[in-house]
Amino acid sequence: MTPEMPSDETTTPQPTAKATTRKAAAKKSPAKKAATKKASTTARRSTSTAAATETDGTTPATAAAAPADAPAPAVSDTPVAGGKFPARHTPEEFAADTPAAPAPRTELSAVEPGAPAVGSRFGRIPVTDVSPVLAGGAYPAKAVAGEAFPVRATIFREGHDAVSASVITISPEGEETRTDMQRAGTPGLDGWEAWVTLPTEGDWRFRVEGWDDPWATWLHAAEIKLTKKIDVDLVCAEGQLLLEGAALRAEQAGKRSDAAVLRGASIALLAERPVDELVELIDSNGVRRAMRLHGPRLLVSPSPEYPVRADRERALFSSWYEFFPRSQGAYQDEDGLWHSGTFAGSIERLEDAAAMGFDVVYLPPVHPVGQAFRKGRNNTLTPEPGDPGSVWAVGSAEGGHDAIHPDLGTFEDFDRFVGRAKELGVEVAIDLALQASPDHPWAKEHPEWFTERVDGTIAYAENPPKKYQDIYPINFDRDPEGIYHEVLRIVRLWIDHGVTIFRVDNPHTKPLNFWAWLLAEVHRTNPEVLFLAEAFTRPAMLQSLGRIGFHQSYTYFTWRTERWELEEYVNELAYETAAWVRPNFFVNTPDILHAYLQYGGPAAFTIRAVLAATLSPSWGMYSGYELFEHEAVRPGSEEYLNSEKYEYRPRNYDQQPNLKLLVGKLNAARKAHPALQRLRNIQFQNSENPQVIAYIKRTGEGDDADAVIVAVNLDSQHTQESTIHLDMGLFGLGEADKLRVRDELTGQEFDWGAHDFVRLTPQQPAHVLAVISTEQHQD
Repeated sequence: MTPEMPSDETTTPQPTAKATTRKAAAKKSPAKKAATKKASTTARRSTSTAAATETDGTTPATAAAAPADAPAPAVSDTPVAGGKFPARHTPEEFAADTPAAPAPRTELSAVEPGAPAVGSRFGRIPVTDVSPVLAGGAYPAKAVAGEAFPVRATIFREGHDAVSASVITISPEGEETRTDMQRAGTPGLDGWEAWVTLPTEGDWRFRVEGWDDPWATWLHAAEIKLTKKIDVDLVCAEGQLLLEGAALRAEQAGKRSDAAVLRGASIALLAERPVDELVELIDSNGVRRAMRLHGPRLLVSPSPEYPVRADRERALFSSWYEFFPRSQGAYQDEDGLWHSGTFAGSIERLEDAAAMGFDVVYLPPVHPVGQAFRKGRNNTLTPEPGDPGSVWAVGSAEGGHDAIHPDLGTFEDFDRFVGRAKELGVEVAIDLALQASPDHPWAKEHPEWFTERVDGTIAYAENPPKKYQDIYPINFDRDPEGIYHEVLRIVRLWIDHGVTIFRVDNPHTKPLNFWAWLLAEVHRTNPEVLFLAEAFTRPAMLQSLGRIGFHQSYTYFTWRTERWELEEYVNELAYETAAWVRPNFFVNTPDILHAYLQYGGPAAFTIRAVLAATLSPSWGMYSGYELFEHEAVRPGSEEYLNSEKYEYRPRNYDQQPNLKLLVGKLNAARKAHPALQRLRNIQFQNSENPQVIAYIKRTGEGDDADAVIVAVNLDSQHTQESTIHLDMGLFGLGEADKLRVRDELTGQEFDWGAHDFVRLTPQQPAHVLAVISTEQHQD
């Protein structure tokens, strides 16, 4: 672990237009002044609203400002409601979306002259607190193609007239799609929300539009006035006007059936009819649906456009298996000397990982290892002959980050390994460890890429009192252009050899602006390439790495073992930070063997695997986990005894007891159930026993609906019983209704309802229940 380096994150301000003032070029004659005054008076008296240019109903057109001396629009003399009221509006006015008029050109402003142009100002309908927005829009929010995610905003207006809102998503090709928003959150706080889905990968944009909703305003007043018989004639006349305008809009959109419904409602909206019939008419599903689609949208006020990136599915949903190629097939000869495993010998481990259902195989560094200050077994400073050293001490006379350790084979051997992985449907991830051993070629060829001490030597890594003499940290500030482009060259070299994912070692010890540059450059040419951040660091840094572009991140899951900790942390990941942090729940790593696994027995391994595989759409394990390896180097340490970081560790992966069968079932369930492939869909349920955690993951609607109920005993040593209270409303069911479920770990089927008893033992500490059918109670 190298010392952390501070970095400033800069954000580009959003440009805003400066207010300008028109000044008369010449004095007006008395006749012109009188004409201008008359036109102005006529304009003030007119209640006509200019219709916007016709659009396809997705994007509101921008109305051109009328010249200053233009005459006021004429008012129609067409009678309304059989001549009871003169026409002050026409149906055509409501046949197109109408944007808000430009702000008046005056010097009146709440902003001091010369103030910096930062952010965006309120429109006619204020739209604020838009999310997801990262660093003011400097970085794209995260999504994957086909994933639903929420867009939220605070939208309000003056007075009592109704306001509505929409999200407009803009594809990489510029095509716009509108999704109407609904009120959300605490009533009275003006929160709005819509869940949107981007159907294809790429760099999208979105904006939120607030707008005046005359139909909602009228409907609210009509429901009150009609029942109390207040201004019935006027209410019906106003409703007819709105319905006729919507009918015109439906016709223009080619929706003839909707137009017929709306025109029929307009004809039927007669003051002479009984009040209950009128109320039933305007409340009918057909009218409401048609008006939702074709009703007037006036004073459309858009937010700025913000970026959102739809990555490929693997960025969100993945199952990782980590192993050291040098241990696969390694052996000790008659003289006690070790011989390294190879890429060719690693094919069997690759195939076994695929058989367990993993779709990503992650290899720690495969580069030459330095000789200087090489570490011995269990991280000692006195290596024995033949000790292979730490793979993270990258670089020797055989090469650096662009070379393969000669004991492992050649690039041709690596290419064959990657080719076999692709045949198995598995992607290969390699470690990007940006540090160097003292023997790395960079140390001689580019000393400017390191920190030089007062005595002229290169500074090694320190975390006092600890010293890591076998590692030189990179200094990214002495020659930024040189080291930036060298790292980019290395990444592209491995991409050319079939690597599609990079697991980045200790990214929090490198500058954020370097990572932002590198990830943007790689995305520009290879948007399919993903980066996982090994960000075991403070929350601000972990989350900032996500904001600037890391596709996934290690998390604090390893240290969350109590029920309340898990619920609190997963809710944070699912509902607070999902737009910039995608979690990958590793159950162990070569660096981390948690005390829960050291002392919890085999059940602890089952429990943590079930939690990781079902709480998070991405999870991972380091080889040896399936064999219940649990011995620490010393009490209180999270380091493995005889750590594979410093020695060869060949294993018999078929020995018993073994967790491979369970792992295979978990990965099979994950692939079979879309609900387990998403992050923002978890709902924790009430369990009466704090040692039992229960949650539901659900996605889709109708025939595409998928739901999984999980219950886990967190006590690996004892049997725990609990009653679990399910929110049946999540399934559209009532308290008396039933769910037919199948346990994906055992194949057993059960009937579950609103209140269910579970008994979970150390031998069977979890249920992973797929909902296969529902049954509504018949009175």
